[in-house]
Amino acid sequence: MACRVVIDKQSCLSSERCVIAEPEGFGLDADHIGQVLTGAGRFSRERLIEVARDCPGLAIAVWDDDVELDLE
Repeated sequence: MACRVVIDKQSCLSSERCVIAEPEGFGLDADHIGQVLTGAGRFSRERLIEVARDCPGLAIAVWDDDVELDLE
């Protein structure tokens, strides 16, 4: 089963690190806040965790089923 990725819009710092790391999976909305694109589903769990760990606002959460994965 694919992981689910969620961006907390309140925590996003608009650094674009997620977009730079994986432009097919992440983008910015009209307010320059991170958003998950449909392409994010093609990345491995490990890669999604790497991108989430690099988020300076800790705004990206990766879920497997109904469990949020530990990013540490």
